[in-house]
Amino acid sequence: MDLYRIILVDDEEEVRTSIIKKIDWKSAGFQVVGDAENGQDALEKIEQLEPDVVMTDIRMPFVSGIELARQV
Repeated sequence: MDLYRIILVDDEEEVRTSIIKKIDWKSAGFQVVGDAENGQDALEKIEQLEPDVVMTDIRMPFVSGIELARQV
């Protein structure tokens, strides 16, 4: 079974960590390949990790989730 590769982006580390730990990603068909604390960091990681899905917060410093979506 091929898993979709996902990266999580949120400026609050506690939120990011909770989402990663509380969801059974594998049974949902996903593999968490990375996370980022802001949109700028996410852009670099997306280029490196090439995820299939990006789950992002909208309000973040530097690059918002909306701008991140535009650039991706």
